[in-house]
Amino acid sequence: MNPISVSGQLLNATGHTRRFIDLPALFGDTLTRLPVVLRLLLENALLNLSGDERQAAIDGVLDWLERGTSLHEIAFYPLRVLMHDTTSTPALIDIAAMRDVLAEAGADPSQLNPVLPVDVSVDHSLAVQFHAQADAAQRNLSEEMRRNAERYRFLRWASGALDRVRIHPPGTGIMHTINLEQLATVASECEIDGQAWLVPDTLIGTDSHTPMVNGIGVLGWGVGGLEAQTVMFGMPVMQRIPDVIGVRLSGALPAGSTATDLALRVTEALRNLSVSGEFVEFYGTGVATLSANERAVVANMAPEYGASTGYFPVDARTLAYLRETGRDASHIANVETLYRRAGLWFDPYATPRYTRTIDIDLDSVERYVAGPFRPQDRLPSGATGRTLGTDPASRRGGLPDWPIALAAITSCTNTSDPALLITAGWVARRARARGLHVPSWVKTSLAPGSPAAADYLARAGLDHDLAALGFDIVGFGCTTCIGNAGPLPEPIARALADAAATPVAVVSGNRNFPGRIHPDLGHAFIMSPPLVVAFALAGTAAIDIENDPIQFDAHGLPVYLRDLWPACETVAASLAAVRADDFGTAFHNASGNPLWAGLDVSHAPRYAWSQRSTALRRPPFVARDEGSLLGDYDAHVLLALGDDVTTDHISPASAIPPDSPVADFLVERGEPRDDLNVFASRRGNWEVMVRAAFYSKSLVNLLAADLPVAHTVHGPSDDVMPIFDAAQRYREEGRPVVLVAGARYGTGSSRDWAAKGQRLLGIRAVVAVSFERIHRSNLIGMGILPLRLPTGVTPQTLALTAQDRVRIRALPTDVSPRAAIEIVITRGDGSTESLVTTAAVETRLEVELLQRGGVIPSILARALN
Repeated sequence: MNPISVSGQLLNATGHTRRFIDLPALFGDTLTRLPVVLRLLLENALLNLSGDERQAAIDGVLDWLERGTSLHEIAFYPLRVLMHDTTSTPALIDIAAMRDVLAEAGADPSQLNPVLPVDVSVDHSLAVQFHAQADAAQRNLSEEMRRNAERYRFLRWASGALDRVRIHPPGTGIMHTINLEQLATVASECEIDGQAWLVPDTLIGTDSHTPMVNGIGVLGWGVGGLEAQTVMFGMPVMQRIPDVIGVRLSGALPAGSTATDLALRVTEALRNLSVSGEFVEFYGTGVATLSANERAVVANMAPEYGASTGYFPVDARTLAYLRETGRDASHIANVETLYRRAGLWFDPYATPRYTRTIDIDLDSVERYVAGPFRPQDRLPSGATGRTLGTDPASRRGGLPDWPIALAAITSCTNTSDPALLITAGWVARRARARGLHVPSWVKTSLAPGSPAAADYLARAGLDHDLAALGFDIVGFGCTTCIGNAGPLPEPIARALADAAATPVAVVSGNRNFPGRIHPDLGHAFIMSPPLVVAFALAGTAAIDIENDPIQFDAHGLPVYLRDLWPACETVAASLAAVRADDFGTAFHNASGNPLWAGLDVSHAPRYAWSQRSTALRRPPFVARDEGSLLGDYDAHVLLALGDDVTTDHISPASAIPPDSPVADFLVERGEPRDDLNVFASRRGNWEVMVRAAFYSKSLVNLLAADLPVAHTVHGPSDDVMPIFDAAQRYREEGRPVVLVAGARYGTGSSRDWAAKGQRLLGIRAVVAVSFERIHRSNLIGMGILPLRLPTGVTPQTLALTAQDRVRIRALPTDVSPRAAIEIVITRGDGSTESLVTTAAVETRLEVELLQRGGVIPSILARALN
């Protein structure tokens, strides 16, 4: 099958012809039976592969159609890569270090460049130091620039020294909102072999919430920074042709229910289905009732429901979104033409073949929250008090038992939909009209995903109403959603110190793992922005927000949620304040950040490392002699962990505790103990990050009872010591180590340092009940072998101690996709037991990465050949 036989021609809006992959001509009625996500993977393979590889992709997809599943591999070549500052920093540092290795080997360091466009958003470092004041955003931005100046100079070096790297400075918004509003084309024009083509926009991103762009029909998903590096340098994403879960939507969302509520309903339903890495696609007549903004809210939560994607196909709602965000009319016409002609346009009455399906009736969606520990733990919005199990009238020391410590309208998930922010603004307006105020112990903040939000909220007159309740805009970044909440209010800090209350966070974010929002807060509820305002007013989580009075006004009359919630018609009228030119203008103005432009930076081909730096250090794993970790070895267990260990547990992102060993290390190197910034700001310094590994107050090491935070037991001596110290001692003794974990190991953010830290600790294999997809990939990217325990075996049933050893025979020739790998446990008393684990390896490329020692040795080998 040659290029001419797979393509057709179409006339674009400007009168020029473009080639495209004519799937209907190639596959006829068979095409309509395929999920749209698989049609897109097929289109991508036909565009980028040839000969036997192309035919194998076709055969694999058609085989999937017969079975609803497949073991065939397929290559995916995205058009672009999206990153944020705290994932891009370690990835770009790896590239800078690889350039050093090339130079030291006598090669030209400037030859090492990404071959794809790489967009970087600086959105993960903004902390809420200032709030509830009109100048909070500017003061927080200034503080962010001060605390991160060295790292930001490095990013600016990278954008000048490396081809195809573009940095979007602080203040331009959250990466996923930027992707939706500015970067996504839906249909992209490109040149292949001298011919003009129109192809679907595709990407991968180094953040698990990359699927947010699935809401407008762009296929993309989150990967780890290590996998992104392989793609940057021209290698495809290799994967097994995915199982596809079909979510059939019917009906329409009722008045009073929001896209957030639907997202929480979907998250619970798919987690109950044990989704883990599959693609999810939404279909049915209910899809057509959702705006693209509402779809994006649901798509954003894909990692929370365990999926790689949360895909909504392109239709008229997509085109409307492109118009509403200021895209060119001729481009929008090209989008429609391509997707209709290529067989990718959404049909609400189609019923493609899926691996599994579930049904959700939109009419039945109510107001929900999720928590207090996981995003899939959906509750009716009025059930928080019953869940916490306490008397709402109970008070100790002037605070309720469950005071709201943080009330944050934050994250891309729920601030990229103007309707949600406007609804929150109306709740604030009506509360203000009744004379209500937020209690003094509640820290309020509003951090929209887009700077355009400031314009349309002001035009609607709702900005002053939000500010009157303390919801002034604190900046345009992730803030509280990723743990950058800043200091807690003094009454809350005092209550924690005195054990006088159990503070709770309410956030319009996407994750609420214990310690995620703030290291001192174990309870948090996810909810829509208007509910965040309502709970902030209540001041307590021990309330039935639907039926109890939120407050009493000056006349002693109760004020209920129903008194504050606006009608759909009211919200719709205020949405007229949103203008198409807001988005481009606000983004352009924010891109001119003078603090960013004023950074002094070099654009030399090699980065000039400073040995005194506590932010940026050349990592030791970027070296020519880093070999494979596979082999036949007898290992000690460095840590034994339970279920739901997140990447926040493995590599925290929140504020560095001033009383931690990490703080001690930094203070010894001249850093002030009261201004250490957040863990995420130190991802360029491997010495800090390896010491930060597994620093979490909520993480339990099963090797012994009541171990201090980030401690373990050194088996040969039975000494209790910090994990880093134990790993160092094992290394000095020449003893390999492994880690054992429960189900869903590595759930959460797609941070590659969760794997890099384990490599630096000397961990050669992770043996777990199951792995979250991105972290599994990151482990392989660092050369660490992931092994799945047999059914019914868990860390608890194994009851490992520090004196036990684990024999693993995993020679390079033994490892293949899903290979059986025997392990033998030798107990401290000399007894043994054997288990057959499964290599959590999906593709031949992953096998090759393990054999070479990971992604970086592979890239170096290609560059030096």
